[in-house]
Amino acid sequence: MSASTLFFSLVGGVLPVLLWLWFWLREDRLHPEPRSLIMLSFFWGMLMVLFALPVEQWIWGMTPVMTYVIIGWAVTEEVFKYIASYFGALRARENDEPIDSLIYLITAALGFSALENVLFLVGAVKTGGFVEGLDLGVLRFVGASLLHVVSSGTLGFFLALGFYKRGTVKKIDAILGLLAAICLHTLFNLFILRSEGNGVYTLTVFAFVWLAVILLLIGFEKIKQLKA
Repeated sequence: MSASTLFFSLVGGVLPVLLWLWFWLREDRLHPEPRSLIMLSFFWGMLMVLFALPVEQWIWGMTPVMTYVIIGWAVTEEVFKYIASYFGALRARENDEPIDSLIYLITAALGFSALENVLFLVGAVKTGGFVEGLDLGVLRFVGASLLHVVSSGTLGFFLALGFYKRGTVKKIDAILGLLAAICLHTLFNLFILRSEGNGVYTLTVFAFVWLAVILLLIGFEKIKQLKA
C-alpha cells in the first residue's frame, strides 16, 4: 500500500467523522464532558472494529442467507460499540447526567466509524482508484457514519431515560435501547442491499437516515429536560 493511498484513506475516513463529532458535542456545550474521556471513548470505538471484524467474518461463513448475516453484523457492531462506550466513559464518575450517555455512545460510534471508513477507503482506492475512493468517502460520510450515530444514539437515549431509575426498570431501558439500535442498523443495511441499482430507493434510505437524525436531535432536547 502506497503512502498516498494511506494518507487519502486516513484523511477521508477520519476528518469527516471529526466534523460530526464536533457537531454532536455542541449538544452538550453547556456542561461539556472531559476531553480525556471523549478521546478515550473515540479510541475504544476504533479499537472495537478490530474485534468486530473477525466476528463478522465468522458470521459470514456460518450462513448463506444474507438477511441473517446482516442481522448478525448489526448485533455485533451495536454490542461492540456499547462495550467501547462502557470502557471509554460510561463507568466513569464523570458520567453524572442523562445527556452524557448520548454523548459517549455517539463518540464511541464515531470512533468505530472512523476506522471502518479508513479500511473501506483503503480497499476502494486500491481496487478502483481515488475517484472511487472519493465517491465511497462521500457515501460513508452521509450514510454509514450517520447510521452509527443514529443507532448508538438511540441506545444512548434509552440509557439516558433510565439514568435516574434503579434496578430492573433501568436494565429494561438498556435492553430496549440495544434492541432498538440493532433494529435500526439492520433495517438500514437491508434497505441498502435492496437499493443497489435503484437511485430512488437509495435516496429514500438516506432521507430516512436524516429523519432519524432530526428525531435524535429532538431526543437530545427531551433528555436535557430530565430531572432526578
